[in-house]
Amino acid sequence: MSTQSTDLGLAPDGAEPAGEAVLKRTRKAKIVATLGPASAERRTIMALCEAGVDVFRLNFSHGSQDDHERAVAFIRSVEEQLGRPIGILLDLQGPKLRLGTFQDGAVELAEGATFRLDMDDAPGDVSRAPLPHPEIFAAAVPGTVLLIDDGRVRLEVVTAAINHVVATVVIGGTVSDRKGVNVPGVVLPLDPLTPKDRADLAFGLQLGIDWVALSFVQRPEDFVELRQIIGERAWIMSKLEKPAALESLEGIVEASDAVMVARGDLGVELPPEQVPGAQKGIVRACRQAGKPVVVATQMLESMIASPVPTRAEASDVATAVYDGADAVMLSAETAAGQYPIEAVQMMNRIVDQAERDSYYLRGLEGQHLDPEPTTADAICFALQSVAQTLSAEVVVTYTDSGFTAVRAARERPPVPIMGLTPSVQTARRLTLVWGVHPVCIKPVNSVQEVVDRACSSAVRQGLAERGKRLVIAAGQPFGTPGTTNLLRVARIPTRRRRRRDE
Repeated sequence: MSTQSTDLGLAPDGAEPAGEAVLKRTRKAKIVATLGPASAERRTIMALCEAGVDVFRLNFSHGSQDDHERAVAFIRSVEEQLGRPIGILLDLQGPKLRLGTFQDGAVELAEGATFRLDMDDAPGDVSRAPLPHPEIFAAAVPGTVLLIDDGRVRLEVVTAAINHVVATVVIGGTVSDRKGVNVPGVVLPLDPLTPKDRADLAFGLQLGIDWVALSFVQRPEDFVELRQIIGERAWIMSKLEKPAALESLEGIVEASDAVMVARGDLGVELPPEQVPGAQKGIVRACRQAGKPVVVATQMLESMIASPVPTRAEASDVATAVYDGADAVMLSAETAAGQYPIEAVQMMNRIVDQAERDSYYLRGLEGQHLDPEPTTADAICFALQSVAQTLSAEVVVTYTDSGFTAVRAARERPPVPIMGLTPSVQTARRLTLVWGVHPVCIKPVNSVQEVVDRACSSAVRQGLAERGKRLVIAAGQPFGTPGTTNLLRVARIPTRRRRRRDE
């Protein structure tokens, strides 16, 4: 690596350059991969990055804080070696509803049987089980449906009281210790953050994570406490796992920095035939609002135990790309599967192939959205239009907060978006955003400095050739978030200019 790079690499803001980026992506949609026992070592994390991972998810429903701290250290070490930012997503467990235990570990519930759920801690049997969640009893009425173990067992409430319900077994099956419980169609009075979540959040913020995923979001108000705790230290992603969230979709999207279509729990409480439409509706709402959206869960599920996916899974990943998702995510495939690297390689190939399709390219042209009546939206709308008219090879945003790059991505330009930023934290957050190639640079003080740095970085990052045009959006005064007000067209010098400090 050259030590003469003007880019910062991943050194702290304002530090001397660490080197040039050596890993270039050609696709626009990003890949999120979950770390776990199958991918916990540094060499595997390096291989996953080389295979295509842009953001790593730490699932705090599993593993210890020591495990996650070790993973963060490995990611940052790999990041420094590769010379490109890597995002880290902390996924909070949230208020997961679970049964208590059973005397013999499990029971078999027969269809038509009567079954009681109550607040008694005593181990359950074939007639009753502990359910330590008073919020369920507070919301339950005769006719309320309770789904156990991802819907494998279905109960219907016959009588309800403040501390118990009596239900009929509609679909029988085996029920064992601490299986999950879902209550479809009911907005439960849940605290969005559990004591475990608060402890994990404080720990993750100390580690410098970039994104926080809030689980089981039901309404915009669920974000209030989380925003107060996080402040500006991370961006928030809402996980849409409850059908109730769809009723407040617009408000939730507005309150979020990004959204995840978490099809696992969503597919339990929502009839399976309704999940594809819900996914498309969520992606469409996020696209309209200019918020990044991730499609997740069971995307290449069979690759947990197989080196190749099913054709239906490949189609599922491609469909998310065609719909306009910013990112697609792997869960157990990389966390616990036998083929974590192959799963990422496969997803990378599927996304790349979909984006090369003429149908996808025509779809991008049809996805252009009307800009909001703000200066920032007008500039970013013009950025895409000017780049296309002039056949620019790259569009450039100079951004401290990341706002300009996110708004530029909303326009889905046909060329890469190079997000120049003096903030390492912002660069890491932008790894999740469609089409954005984040690059850390030293702070600038003038428009000419922005132009010079954009030209040199575009060549160094392999995004444009000398003599080609690029289009730049930025905001003045520099260093003030949300002030996008500048559009500049530049041609990259055919010969490299010597810097004064060389």
